[in-house]
Amino acid sequence: MLELLATTSASAGQPPEWINFLPIVGMVVIFYFLLFRPQMRQQKEHREKIAAVKKGDQIVTAGGLVGKVIKVDDQYAEIELAKDVRVKAVKQTIGDIIPPGGKPAND
Repeated sequence: MLELLATTSASAGQPPEWINFLPIVGMVVIFYFLLFRPQMRQQKEHREKIAAVKKGDQIVTAGGLVGKVIKVDDQYAEIELAKDVRVKAVKQTIGDIIPPGGKPAND
């Protein structure tokens, strides 16, 4: 009888097992709001920016090439890097659009 009373009183003071997982759940929530959510927002903004590329825009590719968009279709953009130097690039490799009147960082 004493053993039964000792085991019930010892187990009554312990928290439930699921309480041990709360710190892990808390870390996952913190990672979501600090890392994953902002990254998904930046990716969405980049996709929208790339979809809005039009003829005449100044762009910078992911490789660092600066040029003017000559022709755009669904997957490719034709870019003029210099006079009579044109390249065809995949639209997803466009890194940024230079605002009108703006200069690239290296100029």
